[in-house]
Amino acid sequence: MYIPPAFKDDDIESIRATIRAARLASLVTATAEGPVATPLPLFLDESEGEHGVLYGHVAKANPQWKLPPIGDALAIFNGPDAYVTPSWYATKQETEKVVPTWNYIAVHAYGPVEFFQEPERLLEVVTRLTKKHEGTRAKPWAVSDAPADFIAAQLRGIVGVRIPVVRFEGKRKMSQNRPEADRVGVAAGLAESNNAQDREVAPLIPVPI
Repeated sequence: MYIPPAFKDDDIESIRATIRAARLASLVTATAEGPVATPLPLFLDESEGEHGVLYGHVAKANPQWKLPPIGDALAIFNGPDAYVTPSWYATKQETEKVVPTWNYIAVHAYGPVEFFQEPERLLEVVTRLTKKHEGTRAKPWAVSDAPADFIAAQLRGIVGVRIPVVRFEGKRKMSQNRPEADRVGVAAGLAESNNAQDREVAPLIPVPI
C-alpha cells in the first residue's frame, strides 16, 4: 500500500481499533494461478504472538485454500471513507487550484496463512466470530443455540483460516496534507452531508478544537 508520510498510521492501538471495527475483510493470497481474494469476517487474537493472530474461515468449496500460497497472505481491513469535493476548500475561493480526493482508513496485515479442518478448532473460531458480531444485540444468538449435530454438519463445509501477523501497514488519509482552513471546510461539509458514512468521517478530520 502506498503511504505518504502524512498519512502513515503506525500506532498499534489505532490499527487494532480499525481491525476490531471492520465488519468484513478481504483475504488475498498469491498463487501460481494468480492472485486470489475472498471477502470474509476475521478477528484478531491480540494475545497470540508479537502482533496477534487473525482467524476466520472460508467455504470448503472455495478453491483459495487448496492453492498453495506464494509468500505471505494479505488481509485488508477498511475503515470509514468519504468523497471530498473541492467545493469545501477555502483554497478554492483563493486560487481555484484544487481537485477532488477521497478520505479513508485502511489496514493491511501480512503473515503466513494456515488452513485447517479440525472440528474443535473450527468450532472455536465460529463461536468467537459469532460472539463478536452478536454481542451488541439485545438477545444475542449463540452457536450452542443450534443442535450439536447440525453445527457439526455445518463445520464440515468450511475450512479455518489462521494468519500469524508479521507486520501491519496502516493508512489514515484524513486531509492532513491540506491547510487548516481547508480541513475545517471538509469537516463541516462532511458533517452536513446526508450520507451517514460521510458524517462518520467528519470528526476524524484533524481540526482545531
